[in-house]
Amino acid sequence: MSSEASWTRVVNARIRVLLAKPTQDCHDRGVRYLATKFRDAGFEVIFLNFLLPSEVVNAAVQEDVQVIGISSSSGGHLAVFADVIAGLKEMDGRLLIGGGVIPVEDQQTLQQMGVRAIFGPGASAEEAVAFVKRWATAQAAPNVVVTE
Repeated sequence: MSSEASWTRVVNARIRVLLAKPTQDCHDRGVRYLATKFRDAGFEVIFLNFLLPSEVVNAAVQEDVQVIGISSSSGGHLAVFADVIAGLKEMDGRLLIGGGVIPVEDQQTLQQMGVRAIFGPGASAEEAVAFVKRWATAQAAPNVVVTE
């Protein structure tokens, strides 16, 4: 096995992801597809649906995840992300990503709030997988560069 392949396996084994579709937003096809792709990439995935932001934070803490992904497709995302970010203050070093139908101007606001990436309509699951792998690798070994 090449050293790159073994490194990828080590990094993947450490990636625990919580994907959530908070509130009563029932447009969950995309985030469910992403959950499948994350699992196919070797990530451990916890998927939650129809919870309050505080419940998402509690689950993230209990599951000790490194990555939290919030999907929103029906508005209200600024308040949801603000509540999640406020609850995650104790979880330094976690990656918060977003997805769904989020207007560009709100994406900029969310990134200023601390959301590291937003994957909207047209983004591929592979882009999200690659982003999380790059982040995880940088966390595990800051001097290692991941090539795609």
